[in-house]
Amino acid sequence: MDPLLLGGIVAVLTILVLFSGVSVAIGLLIVSAGFLIVFDGPRSLELMPEILFGKLDNFALLSIPMFIIMGASIASTRAGADLYEALERWLTRIPGGLVVSNLGACALFAAMSGSSPATCAAIGKMGIPEMRKRGYPDGVAAGSIAAGGTLGILIPPSVTMIVYGIATETSIGRLFLAGVIPGLLLVGLFMGWSLYSTWRSGDAARLGSGSYTWAERFEILPRVLPFLAIIIGVLYAMYGGIATPSETAAVGALLCLVIAIVIYKLWNPRDLWVVLRDSTKESVMILFIIAAAGVFSYMLSSLFITQSIAEWIGTLEVNRWVLMGAVNVFLLIAGFFLPPVAVILMAAPILLPIITTAGFDPIWFAVVLTINMEIGLISPPVGLNLYVINGIAPDISLRTILLGSLPFVACMILAIVLLCLFPGLATWLPNLVMGGAI
Repeated sequence: MDPLLLGGIVAVLTILVLFSGVSVAIGLLIVSAGFLIVFDGPRSLELMPEILFGKLDNFALLSIPMFIIMGASIASTRAGADLYEALERWLTRIPGGLVVSNLGACALFAAMSGSSPATCAAIGKMGIPEMRKRGYPDGVAAGSIAAGGTLGILIPPSVTMIVYGIATETSIGRLFLAGVIPGLLLVGLFMGWSLYSTWRSGDAARLGSGSYTWAERFEILPRVLPFLAIIIGVLYAMYGGIATPSETAAVGALLCLVIAIVIYKLWNPRDLWVVLRDSTKESVMILFIIAAAGVFSYMLSSLFITQSIAEWIGTLEVNRWVLMGAVNVFLLIAGFFLPPVAVILMAAPILLPIITTAGFDPIWFAVVLTINMEIGLISPPVGLNLYVINGIAPDISLRTILLGSLPFVACMILAIVLLCLFPGLATWLPNLVMGGAI
């Protein structure tokens, strides 16, 4: 059978299997085993355990559970509330400053936790009621938090970037740095739209109300600065050549647990057990998907599907930006239905040869891919962040939350366009810190 036709059949059956409700990892294993049996015979299954466990034999994978523990220990405390309150105290006198505070808190908490749903929950629980009380429109209050939460998979340290780096054998350090400027760009675009929307539809006098003394402003800083110091320390250790990403993640996880215990009195063994239990569950889920995706990639390569697609794309006489547009549409659609980790692990083996053949930088493409995944987090039918916000503020309809999020989707699309026009936004900082790509 023609490999391209076979690839189409694999794609359709994979979608059907995943839509059946089985977990992503199990679905990938079912599809892989089925096609290997049909085309290579039952003996090909003997390689599956070796590939499955071999994919996990990677020291860099240790950084995933460590960063997850780091985020979980922060999310289990009042760190998000304190971070929000600190920014709110410093920015409250600015008209529309509260929404800026919320987005800034989302960006900082995302950098600490690396989790989009955790960011939405931690900042939204305090931010949304406070914004509504001050007279902010429901759409702005809910949409800004939903969009701000997506920054968790772009601003380093990002588990999504780690997964991309492992799947494509790309430097994780470069990927982290590549997300910094685009992440700040998105924060700026989000803030710009939020301020415009607030001033257009809100009462500026009420939106700027609230007053804190300088003593109150400084009083809260000791509860926030230690976590920020850990983030700076983690990045310094990684890029200063002091430690590898996995070693840095382990130290960061330990320090976050210590600070959670010392500052936020997380003494109860049950609370600590919950942090470790939830972190283990999430880590095992991600690692299982990574292992299953390794088998899936082997199946695609064994049947010459990946090679044929890359060769076919190379023979097309189309402008490379038309090709990139098609890739973005594919990623958007995939992100509407599947979690970011699954999309990266399934699509990377196919897309990487295509984008490199077309002359695109894989580091730059990682940022574009991640922003596409961010759009999926606030877009139906899955739109995880939309449901998190709806759970926090059930009296705000899902339709209002969605409509409030759409302008932020436009901001993300604008960010992708800017990255296409100025790829240095993603590549300049990695090249500056770590030298030119080899």
